[in-house]
Parts: sequence; C-alpha cells; structure tokens
Amino acid sequence: MRVSLKDVAERAGVSIKTVSNVVNNYQHITPAMRTRVQHAIDELGYRPNLTARHLRKGRTGIIALALPELANPYYADLADAVIDAAAQHDYTVLLDLTGGRRRQEAQVGQGFSARVTDGVILSPVELRPEDLRNRDDDAPLVLLGERPGDLPYDAIAIDNVAAARTAVRHLTGLGRRRVAFLGGHTNDAAHPAHLRVQGWREVLATQGVDAPDALIAPTDGCDRADGAEAMTRMLDAGEPPDAVFAYNDLIAIGAMRVLSDRGMRVPEDMAVMGFDDIAEGRFGAVTLTTIAPDKRTIARLAIESILTRLQNPDRTAESMRKGELRPEYRLLERESTLGRG
Repeated sequence: MRVSLKDVAERAGVSIKTVSNVVNNYQHITPAMRTRVQHAIDELGYRPNLTARHLRKGRTGIIALALPELANPYYADLADAVIDAAAQHDYTVLLDLTGGRRRQEAQVGQGFSARVTDGVILSPVELRPEDLRNRDDDAPLVLLGERPGDLPYDAIAIDNVAAARTAVRHLTGLGRRRVAFLGGHTNDAAHPAHLRVQGWREVLATQGVDAPDALIAPTDGCDRADGAEAMTRMLDAGEPPDAVFAYNDLIAIGAMRVLSDRGMRVPEDMAVMGFDDIAEGRFGAVTLTTIAPDKRTIARLAIESILTRLQNPDRTAESMRKGELRPEYRLLERESTLGRG
C-alpha cells in the first residue's frame, strides 16, 4: 500500500501538518525537526503525490516544451536541461516538435486545449508577431531565442550580436583577413543569423577589413549538409576566405568535411569557428572552436519565468514586455582556430 503522510507522522511522532511542511520545504521548520521527519520519510520510502499537490493548486504539473527538432544536438541538450530544471520544481515536461514550421509554432504558441499544461516554452524559427496577437490562452508563454516583435511574453536569448563580435574578434586577432559567414537566413531580421551577420560586419568594419557580400553564404537549413554545400559554393567562387564563422556547429562541421576532402588544412589554410558547443565539435579529428551559450541557465530562466507568471497572473502586459533575459555565453578556443598545442 502507498505510504501516506499519516504513516510518516506516526513514525516521526509529529502531526500530519508538520510532515506536510517538511515535504513542501516550509522554511519555518527547525533543523532538528526536519531531520526527524526526513528520517521517517526515508525509512518508510514515502513519495509525495505530485499530481494531487498540483491539482490542489489548480495546476496540472506539466510544462510544454516545443522545439524545432531533436536531430540537432543543441536542441537535444536544451531539452535535457529544461527537463532537469523542471524536475527541481516537481514539474514534468511535455515535449513537442514543430519542425521549425510557422503553422505548428503558431499552434503551440496559442496554447494547448483543455489546459493540459501550466505553461509553454517555445523555441521558434518561423513564428511572426501576428501569430500570437490574439492569444487567448492564459497559460504563461516563454520564447527561447530572439523575440519576434514587441510581444508581451518573456524571451530568453543570448546577445547574438555581441557573441558574433566575440567570435570574429577571435579570428581577426589571429591575423585572419578574409572572414566568411556561413549559414542561416541572413536576410530575415527575425532570424538569429541576421544578428550574427550584424556582429560580423561590425567587427570587420572597425578593423578596416573588407566584408563583401561574397563572403556570406546563407543556407536554407542548418545541418552538416548545408554547411558542406555552402563551403563548396564559396570555394568554387574563387578567392576563398582564410577563416569561416559558421552559424552553428553543424554547419562548421560540414564545412570542415569539404575542406578536408579538398586537401585544405584546418586551421593552417582556413580557421573555422562554430556556435552552440555540441559534443560532436569536442571530439572530432580537429576539435571545434565555438561560442557556447549557457544552456543550463537558459533552461533555468525559462522554468523560473513560467513559475513567476503562475504566481503573478495579474502582471500587466507592459511589465511583461520588459522580460527579455540574456544568459551568458563563452568563447571556447580549440584546434580549429588555434591548431594543436
């Protein structure tokens, strides 16, 4: 039979209310009493009924996480981090995949029917502001990545322009003069690639380095094959760059495959910089220099944002528009730019 609060209370010789306070981490409990109750919990193997706990608060105990895909290791890492962060608050994560398609992203953004979730965390690719203008679901919504327009929802994104400046300064600081940008929808102002190109241009302009459009190779997708195709296109056009700043690690890895096939050495002939810090970049024949967003902090802020909105449902749209959160990032210098030590 399931162990109850009453069983724990009898074993510890305290009231059911005291046990409940310990289980719910009520702060005004003495350390001695907390230890006493916890010992009884451990002895009996008591596990709280999280479903009942959430229902008493009028909640489901579920947070939805909608990502474009899991084939990209960055999103798989992010999902893992969100699940861990949610578990710290006794929440379960419902995972949905949008394929990066606007219609699916808009449907998720509008909320799930019958209030099956307490909040939604959405990482959009094609979403537009008008897709959420008439959202009637009162469940909190958090956007991962740049906020598309002036929407009254929290957005959690690293500073893509600043991160790109950090990446390009690293390359130019190594003496590279023709730094190319590979990947992403660079002409779409709502896409992070556009912001990373902006940072790329800013650094090259301040250093008096030429930044012609010929050194930008946009891609339809963001996978290894897209990086290989973009790198091939740039090499075949003549006057190849001496460094590449890729939109993400997958594009950088695809580019390095082409360079290897053509007998070009990384970084001697061409330095390569990625973005995302996926595991594949750490264990290749040439380890990949990259920008590493703090995924754990992104996940923690997303969960905390949902819980804050649940606790403060009457916050005004004006105050919510200020909820743009900027996690940190790091430059990880590896062999693809520095060579083997």
